[in-house]
Amino acid sequence: MNQTVFNEVVEKLQSCTCGGHHPIQFDQIIVEEGALAKVAPYLGEKGFVRPVIITDEPTFGAAGERLAAFLQEAGNSSSVCILEKNAALDVVADEASIVQAMLAAAPGTDVLLAVGSGTIHDVTRFAAFKLSLPFVSIPTAASVDGFTSAGAPVILRGTKTTVQTVPPVALFADLTVLVQAPRELAAAGFGDMLGKCTSLADWRVSHLLADEPYCSLAESITRASLERCHANIELIRSHSSDGIKILLEALIISGLVMLSLDHSRPASGGEHHLSHYWEMAFLREQKPQILHGAKVGAATVVIAKLYQQLAAELGPKDAERLPEQFRERYQSRWKEIAAALRDVPDPAELIVWLRTAGAGTAPSELGVHDDLLQESIQRADRIRPRHTGLWLRNRLNSGT
Repeated sequence: MNQTVFNEVVEKLQSCTCGGHHPIQFDQIIVEEGALAKVAPYLGEKGFVRPVIITDEPTFGAAGERLAAFLQEAGNSSSVCILEKNAALDVVADEASIVQAMLAAAPGTDVLLAVGSGTIHDVTRFAAFKLSLPFVSIPTAASVDGFTSAGAPVILRGTKTTVQTVPPVALFADLTVLVQAPRELAAAGFGDMLGKCTSLADWRVSHLLADEPYCSLAESITRASLERCHANIELIRSHSSDGIKILLEALIISGLVMLSLDHSRPASGGEHHLSHYWEMAFLREQKPQILHGAKVGAATVVIAKLYQQLAAELGPKDAERLPEQFRERYQSRWKEIAAALRDVPDPAELIVWLRTAGAGTAPSELGVHDDLLQESIQRADRIRPRHTGLWLRNRLNSGT
């Protein structure tokens, strides 16, 4: 897959007639060995002369230092912002990191460069949005699907909140850098893709139950990327250049779909709600954070089990236990809702896929104790106003 194929995906999304798509504009999306050396020429072509590299200590060593050298050779007056760790020795996308990044953009800064994985990109895109600056994505690991999206999941006053900001103007992913990243980051990336098994079902449920926006083309493109990862699990686990390229391309396409729709429904459902709930709990307790995709992968197994049970129990009389505004739609569509939930792969299969990819399969493996797990199942659907299968389950159980 190359720039042409990414262009084809964008063209398909932009030509869809569902009415729910937004314009996508990227200068370049490059995934290849040596891509890091192409950043400086790109900046020169666009007239950017005062870039700021936003990074952290590990990713500065992995790619930021070399990039800074390339920029210096090209005559750019660049500076570097190394985001600081919190009390738990993590770099997180919170107010402190965002303000640090914004302050690093001194007067005259004309572009921000996000050198890192998910957190670095969330901080950079939020800062770029608030400063009205473009930013360039330079992933250092195939770990998340948010590189090409506009959504920035940030922690504000301890609460996980996704803010629609701006996408990058270009992406340069150097496979030489990515294959040197810790293997658990690629396993997390696979976990983030695996979450589409339940998020796509949730998207369908939310459309049937609450008439939330839906696009079958966007669904099929996301599913094809998921299936490509599934078909190449062994190659991804090998951490070879080919395997990492397949994984990163799938993650990029998932981000493009979200960008086109201007929401994350095809890529984020009940499994992400659980993940975000655990993240907030760990922050409150000042525990070290777990990789986002690792949490999503384990949460997908939990959600799949819940949906398997829910699909078997649904019936027309359940409408009486839902808020009044949803009763009529549920009564006429409950069979389709149950079918969407049944389409989720068997939890045992998901466990095999995660293990094959080298990822954890249970919340307990990540330090999520059972009390927190049960609490998150009951409350995580309140994080975002989406009518997922988890939301339906909890409304039916509570009657409100």
